[in-house]
Amino acid sequence: MPNAPRASRRSRAARTAPPLGSLTQAAHRETAACGSCGSERVTQLSMSLTDGTPVRFVSCHVCEERTWTSSSGEMTVVDVLDRTRKQ
Repeated sequence: MPNAPRASRRSRAARTAPPLGSLTQAAHRETAACGSCGSERVTQLSMSLTDGTPVRFVSCHVCEERTWTSSSGEMTVVDVLDRTRKQ
């Protein structure tokens, strides 16, 4: 009785993982701009804070503005620090 081919762990993970952007290849980056100066020279990361809040972090290479945005809107640095403290 022949065994059915098994999907490798890598192929299963690749099917369920969200698409990744690139910090070095412009063709693979999502378009983002700094909310302060409008520059497109930004680093953008999706992350989860310690309390589980999903946020998008944007750091501008021109004016050095940093923002964190959650589903409820922009967060202050104090909000981010409060949510990242271990209880």
